[in-house]
Amino acid sequence: MTDSDHRAPEEERSHGSALAHPSDGSPAALAALAAAIDFAREALAPATLRAYRADWQHFCAWCRDAGWSALPAAPETVAAYLAALATTHTSSALVRRLAALSRAHRLAGRDWPRAHPAIRNTLRGIQRSYGRPQRQAAALATEELIRLVASCDATPAGRRDRALLLLGYAGALRRSELVAVQREHITFTAEGLRLLIPRAKGDPTGKGASIGIPRGTRPDTCPVRALEVWLEVSGCRYGPVFRGIDQRGMIAPGALHPDGVRHILARRAAIAGLKPPAGERLSPHGLRAGFITQAYINGARDEQIMDHTRQKDLRTMRRYVRRAKLVTDSPAKLLGL
Repeated sequence: MTDSDHRAPEEERSHGSALAHPSDGSPAALAALAAAIDFAREALAPATLRAYRADWQHFCAWCRDAGWSALPAAPETVAAYLAALATTHTSSALVRRLAALSRAHRLAGRDWPRAHPAIRNTLRGIQRSYGRPQRQAAALATEELIRLVASCDATPAGRRDRALLLLGYAGALRRSELVAVQREHITFTAEGLRLLIPRAKGDPTGKGASIGIPRGTRPDTCPVRALEVWLEVSGCRYGPVFRGIDQRGMIAPGALHPDGVRHILARRAAIAGLKPPAGERLSPHGLRAGFITQAYINGARDEQIMDHTRQKDLRTMRRYVRRAKLVTDSPAKLLGL
């Protein structure tokens, strides 16, 4: 077995393997093939593609060290790989690794033995031996948001963070949607603002959606007012609304990276002394989870919440609602204790 047998191609190269090569080799045919490969890459969200790429590269490196082939990978090789990660990775992480390996094989035109007993039984055994609940994002509802924005001062960074957190919460936005907000997407009205979301996780074909955010009753927590102030401070007239800021207070021209939202939330939570409940984690997704939780508690209907959050699966939304109901609707209240 040659060394090249161990070095399976990265996912971008795998995209091309599953596509027919041009028969004539003409420039036009080669250009068409390149375009097809580019479009194949777009079938996945950028964050998912990055995660799959990292998972695939890790598997290839592991196979090289073990002296086994990564592409195609024998069922026993995949089972051994899962076993090697059993004590350090959660069940959901292992399932994602399998999804990455499956996609790489399919794109390379190779069979993928996902249902092979060696893989299936190994995964089940790991889940029985080391399975533990997935740490969910702590729901950041209105009480938590008030504490977070109270940590935002009048500096450019403080103005930006206040607007970002409040818009993310009131709009139930994912962090990828937050950093993708452009000035051209925002229309202010007397009642509040309309926000265009050109493309989101649940909208891979780019149909787009618009949501409305009303003005708040409190100036310090009004998302519309916070955004107006930030746009004035930043001088943003077009392009990305949320941008990086250096230590001198200089505002970068490009959009904030999605990881920047996580860092901002972590910094503001540390200043506010806000810690997630035991078993949960602090995450930008908590803004979205908090919106659903608070809206339900305050009497919003399922269809109202789903229309605003752009969710299509009622079961997904109900998972957040169930967390909100654990105490308020517990039948233990009927025990007379």
